[in-house]
Amino acid sequence: MTDKTNHDTSDRADAEPDGGAVASGTQAHSETDYLTSEVNLLRPSTPFMRDHLRVIWTGFVAWAVIVFGPVTLTAVAPGAMTSTMPVLGFPIHYFLVAVGAPGGALVLAFWYARKRDELDEKYGIDHGGVAE
Repeated sequence: MTDKTNHDTSDRADAEPDGGAVASGTQAHSETDYLTSEVNLLRPSTPFMRDHLRVIWTGFVAWAVIVFGPVTLTAVAPGAMTSTMPVLGFPIHYFLVAVGAPGGALVLAFWYARKRDELDEKYGIDHGGVAE
């Protein structure tokens, strides 16, 4: 009988997962084939992916504050948030939810596009190729 707890792992080093090769942490962005590499979204393996994930998480936190901030403030401080705005005559919480949240999402979309363009420039990514 063989002991099942002692497995030889030397042959596993060359094994590829179903998604193809895993991009290593020392691999340069320009050397990584993202279409055939397995990508871990929580622990990106390349500097570009780490920077991009940082932008995504920052945008997500900003979005959560913009969308859920007025609702949470209304629950925490209903007196201040339900008071009427002097010029428009709407309650503050209504204005922030009806105008602030969609406006904030639009600003975040522009912010993301600019940050992504900066990342593309930093890592030499060109999207202006001619379609064949």
